[in-house]
Amino acid sequence: MKLAILGFGTIGGGVYEIVNHRKSPALMDTEVVKILDLPRNKDKCDIIVCDIKDITEDETIDVVVETMGGIHPAYEFIMDCLTHKKHVVTANKAVVAAHMEDFLKAAKENGVEFRFEASTGGGIPWLAAIQKARRIDEIQSFYGIFNGTTNYILDSMNTQNTGFSEALLNAQKLGYAEANPSADIDGFDVQNKVVISSALSFDTKINMKDFPCYTMSTISFEDILYLKSKNQMIKYIGEATVKDGAYEAFVMPNVLSASSLEANVPSNFNLISLYGETIGELKFYGQGAGKLPTANAIVEDVLDIKEGMTYGDISLDKEISYSDTLQDHAYLIRTNKMYLEDIVDHVDHVGANYYVSTKPISTKEFTAFATRVLEENPQAMIAKYKN
Repeated sequence: MKLAILGFGTIGGGVYEIVNHRKSPALMDTEVVKILDLPRNKDKCDIIVCDIKDITEDETIDVVVETMGGIHPAYEFIMDCLTHKKHVVTANKAVVAAHMEDFLKAAKENGVEFRFEASTGGGIPWLAAIQKARRIDEIQSFYGIFNGTTNYILDSMNTQNTGFSEALLNAQKLGYAEANPSADIDGFDVQNKVVISSALSFDTKINMKDFPCYTMSTISFEDILYLKSKNQMIKYIGEATVKDGAYEAFVMPNVLSASSLEANVPSNFNLISLYGETIGELKFYGQGAGKLPTANAIVEDVLDIKEGMTYGDISLDKEISYSDTLQDHAYLIRTNKMYLEDIVDHVDHVGANYYVSTKPISTKEFTAFATRVLEENPQAMIAKYKN
């Protein structure tokens, strides 16, 4: 089987290394024959080409691995490869979340496969686990730590007594966080992963504009100390639940018991759970990002294609509407003033901070309250208590 790679950055380099230099028996007749990259990078490797036509029009290439990231030109290149009857494997969560339906349709029409295991959970076989569970069960919910960068930051704040800015800087030095870390710390990365996970879990395309997403960038070391005093910990969580033909989803900091498994996930690891009707709760732990773990998941997809292995068709046909009154939850807000509305359960005054805990309320009630708080204090910390 002959492969081409689009993009020769960290993940593309990892795929090349595994396929061409870490030969397992399963990969003995598999090789990377072309890599699409910029002209200035041609000296990196003697198989680099600079025109997508050199790949799409090469009839010897069976599988194209897309590791460029972003929406454009990744979308156009993937569609071009699929219409030229080439299997495509990608780790690009942004383009998958935005255009999964287009890719699946094009793949089916052209008799090829579109695989994207590495887009969510890095090296964890999370999407395959959902598909396998779905063969028997209805998935009722999923919940967890989907982003290694944010977990590294919060773990550092909790175990190394660092402030947010210092922890973020260390994450950037280690290569976990980009120079512009917004996609991670403001939740866009996890939003994409919630959309992708929902597609496989619930057979539907949800709209990330519908559900709440709150940044974790306002979490302070004072907040960590406050929660420690209550034997609690904060983690950045993505989740979704279906019930009675509707769904709810969140991307936001969550307050957890310090003894919970999620609270004790270290460094840049991920821990994601699903809940099925007969299987109950299943948890999946491992490296959620990184060069070789993510590349490993890509190569697993390549081998599945080679061996004709599938976990069933992916359908996005189920109509499930978003509801902001599906379930009640309690929330924690750290702000600089007292709030004594009817929805407030209690307030702790610590130094210059007020820690406002709500009663269990609907998402609709909470978002209205949180919007008002953030208008008055943009640096307020917004979190949800885990039920």
